[in-house]
Amino acid sequence: MKKAWIYRRKGVKSWWVGWYEHGKRKARALPTKALAEHFCYMKYTQLNSDIFTGIVDCRWSQMLNEYHHVKQVQGLGDDSIYEVLLTLRHFKRLVDVNSSRDVTQQTLDTFVLRRSKEVKGSTLNKDINNMRAFLNWAEEKRYIASDLKTKKVRVMQKPVVALSCAQVRKLLITAAKYPTLRLRILLAVTTGLRRGDIDAIRVGDVLFDRNAITTRSQKSKKAMAERPVPEAITTELSNHVATLPDGNASLFPDRFSRKKWYRTRANAGFPNLKFHDLRKTFASLLAQRGVSTAVTQRLLEHSTPQLTNEVYTNVDPVLRQAVEKLPVTEWLR
Repeated sequence: MKKAWIYRRKGVKSWWVGWYEHGKRKARALPTKALAEHFCYMKYTQLNSDIFTGIVDCRWSQMLNEYHHVKQVQGLGDDSIYEVLLTLRHFKRLVDVNSSRDVTQQTLDTFVLRRSKEVKGSTLNKDINNMRAFLNWAEEKRYIASDLKTKKVRVMQKPVVALSCAQVRKLLITAAKYPTLRLRILLAVTTGLRRGDIDAIRVGDVLFDRNAITTRSQKSKKAMAERPVPEAITTELSNHVATLPDGNASLFPDRFSRKKWYRTRANAGFPNLKFHDLRKTFASLLAQRGVSTAVTQRLLEHSTPQLTNEVYTNVDPVLRQAVEKLPVTEWLR
């Protein structure tokens, strides 16, 4: 049997747990002897998982700390980690778990039931997705049983808000008195980038000779070395860069103004339009022109084609074009 042991080092107040794993010696420092004993038992059980078939009891706070560390190692952004930990805090609040043994099918069902009374179905499904990932990790660590399941709730699908070509032109004409806002709108509907990613573009990221932009997603942490843009947009960018003061590294010298955006969308006749809807407009216009979902998914940097189709693409005009192809006039002769 593999062993784990507790020891102390000279001149160090911490307690240490040591063990051998895959032929290498490993160690971990803990602040108190009680924690060291608990971790030593937990590690001993994990190392001898072929002998011990039961789950390892672990304090809830310890599980959260370990899971937080795992997500940081995976490279998740601070916003994504915050959403995950927020879901787990709601789980703690609603069902009052204190250790891994408290995570049962009954507590999971109770969490979904109580959480459904606080939020909409779409938000609840995000929490369920976060819980699924957490349960998979906890199962691998043998903190919980392997038969726990959570199912998504059915949510009425909302229509995708996207502008037509005429509406995009009207919005750009209205934004003409705010040059930087107009350029942001142009980039949103021709690249599909999020507003934060557009604001993060630097002058050096614009590849004028190749009609492309180097982009980095702050949310997904993905990067595209040469994101293609239409030649007309390259011209717009060239004209804009020529107006920037010498030594200005950022493409936009000003911050995004919500007041200017609210005023522009209202004057254009779209008072409820969100800037993120321009990203959906980009996806919808591509779909309406026959661009495949795989290409659109790559440009939007989505993880699944389902997200691209259901949340970001408005294919109503395409559906009308398909229906118009029916030979109805021949039937009515």
